[in-house]
This record gives sequence, C-alpha cells and structure tokens, in this order.
Amino acid sequence: MITINNEQKLYTPVFLGTTQHSLGITAKPSIMIGMMFNDEIVATYHTRVSGIDLGLLPNIGDRLPVTQLNGNELVGFYAELKQSNTTYTVDDINKNFEQLLEIKNVGQYRLMKRKIDMNNDIKTIDFNASALKLVRNLLHKSQADLAKDIGMTRQTINRLETGEQNISEKFLDKMMNSYPQLAESVELQFDWVSLTFPDLTGKQVIDEVVSLKSDLFLEHSTSQNFYTREFSYAGEKNIYIQDFDPVTNPDTQQIEQKTGTTLYLTGKGTRLFEKALLEQNMTWRDFFIKARRYRGHLTRLDIALNDKWGLLNMNDIVRAVQEKRFWTKSRSYAIHGNSDAGWTVNFGKAPFVIRAYDKQKEQESKGNDTDIKNRVELELHQDRAEQVLDEWFANDNLVDFTVDMLYTYLWFTDEPIADDLLTGVKARDEIEATVKSMASWELLTFLGHKMKFIRQPKTQSVDSIKKWVEQAVAPSLAVLQKTGHWADVLRAIEKAELSDKQQKLVTTTMARVMSQAQGHLKANNLNFDKQREKYIETQGKEIE
Repeated sequence: MITINNEQKLYTPVFLGTTQHSLGITAKPSIMIGMMFNDEIVATYHTRVSGIDLGLLPNIGDRLPVTQLNGNELVGFYAELKQSNTTYTVDDINKNFEQLLEIKNVGQYRLMKRKIDMNNDIKTIDFNASALKLVRNLLHKSQADLAKDIGMTRQTINRLETGEQNISEKFLDKMMNSYPQLAESVELQFDWVSLTFPDLTGKQVIDEVVSLKSDLFLEHSTSQNFYTREFSYAGEKNIYIQDFDPVTNPDTQQIEQKTGTTLYLTGKGTRLFEKALLEQNMTWRDFFIKARRYRGHLTRLDIALNDKWGLLNMNDIVRAVQEKRFWTKSRSYAIHGNSDAGWTVNFGKAPFVIRAYDKQKEQESKGNDTDIKNRVELELHQDRAEQVLDEWFANDNLVDFTVDMLYTYLWFTDEPIADDLLTGVKARDEIEATVKSMASWELLTFLGHKMKFIRQPKTQSVDSIKKWVEQAVAPSLAVLQKTGHWADVLRAIEKAELSDKQQKLVTTTMARVMSQAQGHLKANNLNFDKQREKYIETQGKEIE
C-alpha cells in the first residue's frame, strides 16, 4: 500500500535505477520507481528522494519502503521513505555516488527505460583509427596537411591511424577546433510531433496551446483515429488537429462536447510551426512545458539527424544489412528503394523505429532542393517519446541522449557477424571485442555529439501551387497564348470560384504578407525584422 497524492494505491514500489545521469553529488538524488501490481509494472515515476533515507543504492528490482509520493510531471515528484534501522551518514551517501560517477565516466552507466527493457547498458562512442582516416579523406587532406593544421607531426598522425597510439580527448579537441566544419556537418531537428490533450477540444488547442489564428484552419469531417472532426491549417494536412464534433444529447436536447484532441505536426508541419514559435518568442522546450500544463503527452516524436556532408553512404548501409554486418536490439528490419531512387532502411517496430534514408534523392524526386545528403531518424511513440522529453527536462542533454540512444540500439561493422553472436544479453560486448566497427557510422555518431539542435522556421505559402503551375500548367498556357486564346484564359480565371481550402491558402498568404509589412513598421521586432533561416534551439541564437 502506498499513498500517491493523498490517494491510496495497492502498489508495491520497486527500485528501477538512477535517472540522474550527470550524477552530481546531492542529498536528494533522482531515481526511477516502478509500481508493481499483480506482478506487473503498471506505472513508473522519476522522483527525488532523501539520500539519507534511501541509504546505499539497492539492486534493480528491490522493493523500496516508500510511504508517500507527491507531485506531478511538470514540477516533479518527491518520495518519502520509511527510515530503516541502519544509520547512514552524508559521507556514506557521497561515496556511493562517487562510485557511480566513476562508472559513468567510463560509459557504463544505466539507462532505465520505462516499462520496456528496464536494464540496458548505454554504449559510448569511441573515435577509432578508421574514423580518423575517414575524416582526413573527407577533408581531402594528407597526413602531413592534417598534422600541420592540428599542430602535430605526420608520424603522430600515422600512428593514430594505424592504431599504434590511442586517440586522446585532447587530440579530438584540437581536431574539432581546427576544422569547425566537422561539427556543422550534422544537425538535429524535430521532424514529426504529435500530442494528445485528454481535457481539451480542438478549438481550445488552437487558441490556448498552439496559439494560431483559428480562422486560418479549415474544418471538415474525419473518421481517422476514431475522431469525427479535423481542423487543418490553411486547408493543408501539415498542421492539423482532430477531435469530436459536438452532439445533441437525446435526453436533455443539450449540445455536448466530448473532450480529447490530438495535434499533428508532420515533417513540413514542424517547420511551419517553428515559424509560429518564432513569432511567439518560444522554443520547442517552452512549447512542451506549456503543453504539459494542459496535460498534453507525446504520442509520437521523430528526431532527425541530418547528414549534410555525406558521411554515410546508403549503398554501404544496405550492403552491410544484406551481409549481416550490423547489430540492433530489434532483429526486425526492412529495405526499400534502390540505388537510383534512393534507399530507405527501417530497423525495429513501434514504439521505437530507426530509419536511415537518402534525403537528397527523396527530395529530388519531389522537385525540391536540400543541403541534406542523408538522414537518420528516430521514430518514438508514447512512453519512448515521453522518455526523451523527461531526460531533456531533467538533464538538458537532448543531443547527447539522442545520439547515445541511436548508437546503443544500432551499430554497423566492417565484417559479417556470426549468427551465434547475435543472441544473448552480452552479444554486443562480444561483437565489439572481435569485429571492427564501420568507420562512417562511428564518425556520424561521434560528430552527432558535437551537433546543434536547430529550428528552421518556414512560412505557409502557395509555393506548392506555384511550382505545380510552372512545371505542369505553364507549357500548356504558353500554347494557348501563342495560338490567340490568352484572353479566354484570363476570363476563366476571373470567373473561377475558390473552394474553402483554396480560400484558406489565400487568407493565410495575405496574413503572412500583412504581418511582414507590419513588422517593418515596428522597431526591434524579433519575430520579423531579425528572422534568420535557422536558429540554434538550445542556445536561442540565430544562424546567419
């Protein structure tokens, strides 16, 4: 029996590990507690506890003498424990966490996953000799050139590339300082976001959560996801919200509105919404904190690592999968596409999918330009998505946590992996001890730790219609013009009636033009006068 926010529950609290990955010495450490009921974990809580009351850290799965748990997801939880007969001092607790800190520094700290795989080791990324050689080749540098730029001898570079000498942190710092373009070769951004609000209607989400003009949303019926109504921004399904139509109660004849709404931001929708965040002087973190105030929880979060340098070669990735030169926690995978149109490889199934694909070829097929060569996406659902958010809020390490999670769940090698090594708890450790890793994957994940989390705001526009007209309609119009029918075309345009969706596009475009014009009249307007193409999310700084 335990009391949670003054309500008694028939739960048995068990210890699921520390969640304080920075592991600073503190009198109130953060731990994860699982609530057992009928031999199943039905809930988990990240909570602070008294280090004195907790004593020496228990084993994972041990029962905890928790008497009360109070708080919420926004401000956090605090657990009160029944004091044991054993007396511990502050020195005892400090020594306990100093030992954990030593473990963390060699990359063996625990990542606790709520309800799923509660006992996984996080893998840290080693920058090896092959990765160094790959960097030099990508930079088109000889060993002598690299040595000169970094301030070392050619012989030292040679020993590092042959593995005769270990690559130190000091060397990596020098290399990154000498070649800042390395850190710019990989960027992180959100590519899909969906949140469910159990207590709100669609109009409340539009007005109070996303704070967009409600008259820019087109309303229509839907049967998707068990909802009956949908609001789409500018009539396009990039930013859209689904909820329930008001219904008449047959007994009371009163109009009733059922609550429960889901907000969807597609890949393009996230870029459009980032423009709204910019106008509201908000970051993604600000928005998620706001969403949680309304009891919003993530149902899906896609995090994209953009490879702008071509560190990966998708032909090599596909070949590695076909030749069993990879390891993943989920043996489920699928290959789509071809070398001409671009490859896509999926690993795993919901709630956690890792996807690698040729972003440049994908965009070329749609007639779009991009500076991204390849993309690796982490598609996270429900608790997996919320876990990333919790870690971000608790330790402010979204980039590091995302890259560590990627490297932990997916790893490529230069040699085939024996079938007998692909099973078992310690399979990954045994493989790493016997098989060399793929240099490009090591490099991508290593540089991932140096990348910036960015926003790339874009405005809603009629560009897609304009592009379609230029590519598909303009040649036919040219024929009509040259054959004397242009006046008929203009009269037809004047008489054309716009649908609701088309009218929304016009309204949205005009609203954008008016906002920009107004912005030029207001001095020091952050939202428009100082707009940049990209923003560093974590620092709130503009990228020119």
